[in-house]
Amino acid sequence: MLQVFNSVKEINNFANLQKQQGKKIGFVPTMGYLHEGHISLVKASKEMCDITVVSIFVNPTQFSPNEDLSKYPRDFKRDEKMLSENGVDAIFYPAVDEIYPDGFETYVNLDKISLKHEGEFRPTHFKGVATVVTILFNAVNPDYAFFGRKDAQQAALIEKMVSDLKFNIKVIICPTVREHDGLAMSSRNSYLNPQERKDALVLKSSLNIAEELIKTGETNTVFIIESMKRVIDSVTTSKLDYIKIVDAVSFNEIPRIEKGNRFYILIACRIGKTRLIDNTLIRA
Repeated sequence: MLQVFNSVKEINNFANLQKQQGKKIGFVPTMGYLHEGHISLVKASKEMCDITVVSIFVNPTQFSPNEDLSKYPRDFKRDEKMLSENGVDAIFYPAVDEIYPDGFETYVNLDKISLKHEGEFRPTHFKGVATVVTILFNAVNPDYAFFGRKDAQQAALIEKMVSDLKFNIKVIICPTVREHDGLAMSSRNSYLNPQERKDALVLKSSLNIAEELIKTGETNTVFIIESMKRVIDSVTTSKLDYIKIVDAVSFNEIPRIEKGNRFYILIACRIGKTRLIDNTLIRA
């Protein structure tokens, strides 16, 4: 039966009891308003672990003052029903002051990967992500933690943090889940009006163009990116933040595609007022 915990003490006691019984805990951190992408992480956890815990917490420290914290979609009852139907054992659903009480002043910051790409456009974002994930890891004490590849830079940052800070947690990165027409699933898709929803398909279309160019032997990343930009610019609602082709581990930009390497093509673009991200992982 699904249990809901609101305090760090409660979820920590629950996790410790499971550990005492020899059970492996899988953890899926979310900001709620769940979709099939989140449920795919739940299913991965249930395949690998005895107990699955999902957190629902809209984390204020990863939003800058001009971002959409106040209007970020929330529907706990809907989320609870989805998680119950998918066999989740526990939800950790804390209030903001449970995570960040008065006087809170300790943050986790990664000096290199957090400054690139998304970090250039959202300077405080990854500090907020790293901090809240550290707090959640300490509260839930999982053996495995599951993240989606759609947020590729975030996933790499979490892997690096877990390694550097010696967390005894195995991070599992799961494939991006897409709508039937190719749009990457995101809670922010709910912001799109019908025309914007159609226009948003240019993100995946531009990634498809890049993949085709690489398959046919194109190695010049500047040429690939310019080809992608033409696709993005084909709709009037789009405003591109960046397209980057980066090494899959360091997230450093690469000038040419080299055989035998793994890299990401990253894209961040506004469709109307909604900022969307997407990527594809290439094995050359």
